[in-house]
Amino acid sequence: MSRQRFVVHVPVFAADLDAACGFARAITRALAFLADVDGAETTVSEEDAQHVRHRVFCDRLLDGRRRCRLRAHHDGECEAPRPRSW
Repeated sequence: MSRQRFVVHVPVFAADLDAACGFARAITRALAFLADVDGAETTVSEEDAQHVRHRVFCDRLLDGRRRCRLRAHHDGECEAPRPRSW
């Protein structure tokens, strides 16, 4: 049986976009032990504008096809992810 990718939407309350992204980072890191969670692709959107997504983590592809583990739009050099963590 082949496997498909799905996106799970979990609404949360937050003061603003930065707080929502912080919450998403915490959730993603807490679930990093699950091999099927693709933390690099975590995004946040407003409930009434779900078509406008804001990346939580940097999108830059590094050596070995891994993605940077830092926040989106960070300053400085990218960092490789630690094994099974975000």
